[in-house]
Amino acid sequence: MSKANKSFIDLDPSEAKALLTAIGGEPFRLEQIHNWIYKNHVSNWDEMENIPRSLLNDLSEAILLHPLEIIHITGSKTESTRKFLFKTQNGHNIESVLMHEKDRTTVCISSQVGCAVDCKFCATASMGFIQNLSAGEIVDQVLQLERESGKKITNVVFMGMGEPFLNYNRVMDGATRLNQDLGFGARRITISTAGIVPKIRKMADENRQFKLAISLNAIDENKRKKIMPLTETHSMDDLMSAAQYYYQKTKRFITFEFVLLEGINDSPSDGKQLIQHLSGLPCKVNVIPYNEIGGEFSRPDEQTIREFLSSLKNAPFTVTVRWSKGTDIDAGCGQLAIKEVA
Repeated sequence: MSKANKSFIDLDPSEAKALLTAIGGEPFRLEQIHNWIYKNHVSNWDEMENIPRSLLNDLSEAILLHPLEIIHITGSKTESTRKFLFKTQNGHNIESVLMHEKDRTTVCISSQVGCAVDCKFCATASMGFIQNLSAGEIVDQVLQLERESGKKITNVVFMGMGEPFLNYNRVMDGATRLNQDLGFGARRITISTAGIVPKIRKMADENRQFKLAISLNAIDENKRKKIMPLTETHSMDDLMSAAQYYYQKTKRFITFEFVLLEGINDSPSDGKQLIQHLSGLPCKVNVIPYNEIGGEFSRPDEQTIREFLSSLKNAPFTVTVRWSKGTDIDAGCGQLAIKEVA
């Protein structure tokens, strides 16, 4: 039997059952295999101890277990943040980030190889769009990072490479598997979008339980067009209308992410504008001082950041500040891009 193009983790239940039947395995072995993959996080077939060696040999010849291979890790196990470079079965590379903070362990995972959205301040944009990841490749990032972590992962954020809503079906399939197969509560899974309006409405209509984050970054239409060209297609009015629709439909708060860029969106007047536009929408705002990538944009100085945050002091919504982890290894928000092929 020639080796399948898909990995085992990419198979749906009916495909996995058909494969097992084809090589003479009993149906009850599927549950054992499932437990080894999703509860014990094995790295290869040989680690499955209660399955006959002959069946494991047949499975190994028929199909790869994991769709991704770790080819480089930046950072040591003693550090709070590590970045992982994975290779897909067709030879493309993606990055994921593992972060420890007190009793919280978060993984930031990718949904695409590269990205088509072209946000001007994001390193991934420099790659362009290459390929959507499969649901199995999405899930496998979490599986492999949990094995490497040494601690139970508590939160998953779709904030790595790619625009999740331009790979909507596979992202939702992957998130659902994280919820059902790996046991992550839906509210522990956050899916971030740069503002793909129809998919925000679709997520509301489907009553998906995962958290929604929208990368806002400017209220002024012209400012946003300069830094986020997709605003030409999905206007601020359409975006805010979709956000209102989402809340009315689900009664769940959206987190709006606001990356502070020096001289672009970092003045107290920008903060007041933010309050004016969001005050009628129950939400949370996450302010992210920009992580520099060597391009045209810079992080505001500390005084400017303090003045911007002060302008939000009386905001009717919760304001948090995210000081990104791992900026020294290019693992911070907006810094993921494949600089070298290992």
